[in-house]
Amino acid sequence: MATIVNNPGDQGGSSAGWAVAVIILIVVVAGGIFWYMRYHQAPAQGGSATVQVNLPAGGNSGGSNQPAQ
Repeated sequence: MATIVNNPGDQGGSSAGWAVAVIILIVVVAGGIFWYMRYHQAPAQGGSATVQVNLPAGGNSGGSNQPAQ
């Protein structure tokens, strides 16, 4: 006759694995943000950059959409 002994191990150490995974994830995300901010800067614009805005000619100031006569 054979005797089978089943002694399950301690289940208390499983939460430590999740804590390490969360810390590693935070470090990876923070490193990615730092790398993006450091090496992906906006391109420099020329010193003579201007903005041109064209406004429609004034007309009827009554607020209606009818053309002035």
